[in-house]
Amino acid sequence: MNLRTRVGLAGGLVVLAAMTVASVVVGRAVDTTLHRQLDASLVDAAATGPAAALKIKTENSDDTPSDQQIRITDPVRFGSTFLQIVPPPDDADPSDFAPADDRDRAVAAGDARPYFRDITYHGVAYRLYTAALDGSPGALVRVARPISEQTSTARAVWLLLAALTAVSTVGATALARLSAGRVLRPVVRLTRTVEHIAHSGDLDVRIGSSGSDEVGRLAAAFTTMTANLSASITAQRQLVADASHELRTPLTSLGTNLELLDEGGTGDPQAPELIRDARDQTAELTALVNDLVDLARYGQVETHTEDVRLDLLVADLLARAGRVTVDSALDECVVHADPDALQRAVGNLLDNAVKWSPPAGRIRVTVSTAPGLAEVAVSDEGPGIPEADRPFVFDRFYRSPRDRTLPGSGLGLAIVRRVAEAHGGSVRAEPLATGTRLVLSLPA
Repeated sequence: MNLRTRVGLAGGLVVLAAMTVASVVVGRAVDTTLHRQLDASLVDAAATGPAAALKIKTENSDDTPSDQQIRITDPVRFGSTFLQIVPPPDDADPSDFAPADDRDRAVAAGDARPYFRDITYHGVAYRLYTAALDGSPGALVRVARPISEQTSTARAVWLLLAALTAVSTVGATALARLSAGRVLRPVVRLTRTVEHIAHSGDLDVRIGSSGSDEVGRLAAAFTTMTANLSASITAQRQLVADASHELRTPLTSLGTNLELLDEGGTGDPQAPELIRDARDQTAELTALVNDLVDLARYGQVETHTEDVRLDLLVADLLARAGRVTVDSALDECVVHADPDALQRAVGNLLDNAVKWSPPAGRIRVTVSTAPGLAEVAVSDEGPGIPEADRPFVFDRFYRSPRDRTLPGSGLGLAIVRRVAEAHGGSVRAEPLATGTRLVLSLPA
């Protein structure tokens, strides 16, 4: 989930929380208001209803009005309102509407206040109001209205509030997401630039931002950081180039002078041996300088890449190394890489295998393919790599204690890893029953 969507959802959640609280408050207020209105209508009906009910009874009966007033025991319906007059306690109450109880008799006698309660009559819930009947001591008037009138209105209000909450939440989420797209546009540009730098390694890219807010200050700080880093790397490369140039010149001169001395002789019987040792040391120093230069170059500067037949490149290297016994199985495959760097990496793997193989040992080289992957594996029959040293064999200048007496700088396998990583690949060391297998993996 991207930042724009998260901002939109956050805005929607805020609106949802606000609308939920508002809906609960409004819904409760509506419920209370409807309840009070229902109770007020019952009180009004209790005051005016008996006269209207008596009129209806008089129109439909031959009895006198005075007799009618206390005999309306069956509920009389006015629209959705039911009215009942309960006779004094000493008279029979044949109605099943709401039989009188002790509280009703206390209200009729004037010992208790009128009251409201909920009842069920013929399966319908009613709100009932009971009060003393004016002008008829001991008699009660009771008025009831269905509670469904209130609940249906309240339900409609709750549904309306729920719909408003849902629509507001969805609308707020959409608007917040659209607004976030504009607000976060500088962040998107900054992210794309950073991803470009991370992918290409081009530190000369600058991030244009004219704002003075947090994003603008971040962009300015990042631009300054990449500029300083680019200057530092440039200075480092220049130092390596200058140092390598300064070292190569005296080493070349020293090697030439030693060759001349070796050819001309000095008369000292130990001179040839000393000269050979000096020439070997010069060769080691030259190899060290070349390794340092290659290690600094691979993956740090943009190199020429092209489609390379990996199997043919390995076959060419094996043809040059005719002095060793090699078993090979080279599958045809193509990689997109710097051919010089790839040749150096595979050559270092072969040199390492030659270095550790016994005089009669055999080296096995394979080039294999898998979906999207090409691998060069070089196996030797040497003593193998101790388990404690295996995680570090591709580190720069790393040499196990048993290797300290052997020639080498500890940079050969580090160059292999640098080349692999520069091309999006990897390297690994696998133990064998006899010897070690070093594998260089590259995208096919």
